[in-house]
Amino acid sequence: MNAYGQIDQVRRLQGRWLDTLGLGPQETPSRLVFSAPPLTLRAYGPADQAGPLLLLLPAPIKRAYIWDLTPTTSVVRRLLHHGASVYLLQWENPGVDGQERGLADYAERCILDCLEAIAAERGRRRIFLAGHSLGGTLAAIFAALHPERVGGLILLEAPLRFGAPADAFTPFVARAPHARRVTALLHEVPGSFLSMAAARAAPDSFVRARWSDWLNSLSDREALQSHLRVTRWSLDELPMPRRLFEEVIELLYRENRFMAGTLQVRGRLATPARVKASVLSVVDPRSHVVPPEAVLPFHAAVGSGDAQLLWYEGDVGVALQHVGVLVGKRAHREVWPHVLRWLDTRAEAA
Repeated sequence: MNAYGQIDQVRRLQGRWLDTLGLGPQETPSRLVFSAPPLTLRAYGPADQAGPLLLLLPAPIKRAYIWDLTPTTSVVRRLLHHGASVYLLQWENPGVDGQERGLADYAERCILDCLEAIAAERGRRRIFLAGHSLGGTLAAIFAALHPERVGGLILLEAPLRFGAPADAFTPFVARAPHARRVTALLHEVPGSFLSMAAARAAPDSFVRARWSDWLNSLSDREALQSHLRVTRWSLDELPMPRRLFEEVIELLYRENRFMAGTLQVRGRLATPARVKASVLSVVDPRSHVVPPEAVLPFHAAVGSGDAQLLWYEGDVGVALQHVGVLVGKRAHREVWPHVLRWLDTRAEAA
């Protein structure tokens, strides 16, 4: 095990210590639908729920329970209370045997396997996909590869155009060696390495803003509890498979192939023009992690011609503003009612 792998273990121990203080996730009861490396698919609510059908896609580097952190800050519960049928894809540790899984697996095969399992259970083949961060990127690529399976896309802080001038990762990747030189040293890419790289690339977003949020939360017990719960979640990291890391860095971040129209997955072209689903993106106009310039060009190019934007300007008590749209009180009060209305309208038209 390399040094970063040992750091991962220490961070997980810190997370378990925070659990003893009552800061672990308070997840909604669920049932197992499907499991195959590197994922587990869980379902929430009654199997005969008649509302819109959604598959939630987290980024493949953190645990999925950020979508279901507490009863009052749970996207899963908000959707259930609205009458939606909710499924959550949980990425698992890829392990030694999973290091050659790349975009062909994470952006196509795994999502397609989940949709097939949902279709077998529900008899419906067109499903809404909701993805956060890199999970939203994977959802958009899948929608370009399988437009007939996607009823709509909800993209939350999800980068689609890479190399935007305001993107903090662009200069960092430009200075970095080829991804294969990194994976040659690390084999798999530990979560702590990814977290440290993010902090190095965007210290304002991942270091200074976190301390600022902690200070701003001190006068509000509920906000402080939320801050600490997100901090506990941030310690629960997944390694990224070697091939996925190489393809995300080189094909997406460095070469911007998805927006350039040159991304091929299993010999099939994935471009924004091939996305025929309606799209709703939630964007923080102040963000340097996923700035508007990383989303708006995709909206202009999407094949459905139906792309809407919601602005979200952050919360107190979220530790990382990048996940505020999932756990922030303001997000649940102001953003999610708009998301649900959009979902209802597109579900009726489907």
